[in-house]
Amino acid sequence: MALIVQKYGGTSVGDIERIKNVASRVVQTYNRGNDVVVVVSAMSGETDRLINLARQMTPSPSEREYDVLVSTGEQVSVALLSMALHNIGVDAVSFLGHQVKIFTDSAFSKARITKIETEELQKALRERKIAIVAGFQGVDEDNNITTLGRGGSDTTAVALAAALNAEVCEIYTDVEGVYTTDPAICPDARKLKKISYDEMLEMASLGAKVLQTRSVEFAKKYGVRVLVLSSFSQNPGTLVTKEDEEMEQVVVSGVTYNKNEAKVTIIKVPDKPGTASKVFGPISEANIVVDMIIQNASEDGSTDLTFTVPETDLKKALEIVKKTARDIGAKDVAVDENIAKISIVGVGMRSHAGVASKMFRVLSDEGINIMMISTSEIKISCVINSKYTELAVRVLHKAFELDKIEVTEE
Repeated sequence: MALIVQKYGGTSVGDIERIKNVASRVVQTYNRGNDVVVVVSAMSGETDRLINLARQMTPSPSEREYDVLVSTGEQVSVALLSMALHNIGVDAVSFLGHQVKIFTDSAFSKARITKIETEELQKALRERKIAIVAGFQGVDEDNNITTLGRGGSDTTAVALAAALNAEVCEIYTDVEGVYTTDPAICPDARKLKKISYDEMLEMASLGAKVLQTRSVEFAKKYGVRVLVLSSFSQNPGTLVTKEDEEMEQVVVSGVTYNKNEAKVTIIKVPDKPGTASKVFGPISEANIVVDMIIQNASEDGSTDLTFTVPETDLKKALEIVKKTARDIGAKDVAVDENIAKISIVGVGMRSHAGVASKMFRVLSDEGINIMMISTSEIKISCVINSKYTELAVRVLHKAFELDKIEVTEE
């Protein structure tokens, strides 16, 4: 008998019939003698509906009350799934984040989990109940409801798997695993049998929507085996696990893209010590994640400072940056929202030369201009004009022969 954590996303619980389907899947695992903890998201579209309600009320809702509102979607899901299980004769009990308790910091809408108390869950499991936990939500030390950001149910599930020392964390979604790229853009995309934590972390942070970045961080830190599966088929998925020698034989494992970033340039910044700190300190304090940064020095003693931020944070970032620009004596602030970040990822890059030059050549051959470049041991990212996104993905996927990766057996 093993302890298994299962997570079902919004499309998996999108209506009553799909919730009944989830209940059947959960019972299959339970009837094999396993203890089961289930984490569910809000029904598909529900979180967006709640966000729209908040925006109709006020363009700048209180962050605390915003979290109180958007966390209610998961309360509906856990209750309905529990009812579905009761209806087929299986004992289940639902928990909200503050009942578990899942403690977080107080960064509303982007809270980070600090600790989890598992006593109530352990009690339910000892009684052979299926425990159903609301994803995406927690509680801070002052008992305020907090949320973990979009996709936060993944993090809830992996964190619970770590806290409970689960055998595996199964993430059920509307895709059958992790692909070499987006199949909607590239028909030749291949489903991977397994992928390393580091590769998945890079792919998640670079735009792949299969898993939330922080869930992969948790999995790597605590050694949680994560299995990505589809709610709508019985086909095998992709295992996210520790790196092995077989993975290093493949130079590039995936091509990702992200159209949800904006480029901000502070023009003619005085080139003085401490200027970067003055620019990025207030942005960090506002919990805005800065991605790529480049600085171009000019002969007149000034620099242009360019960086990217999530498009959802652009308005808040601009308010901060414009004030900072005035304070430091910069000339102006420019914005470009028509950008995309294209990335290639693979642990094999560590031991293979010429990967970057090949990527740049392939893009150049298609007339695609590169605005910014960022690299790590296992990834290379380029910012390009967003109108070339699909073309860039397809040509890079073909150039690195990802269409020839062995297809996962169904």
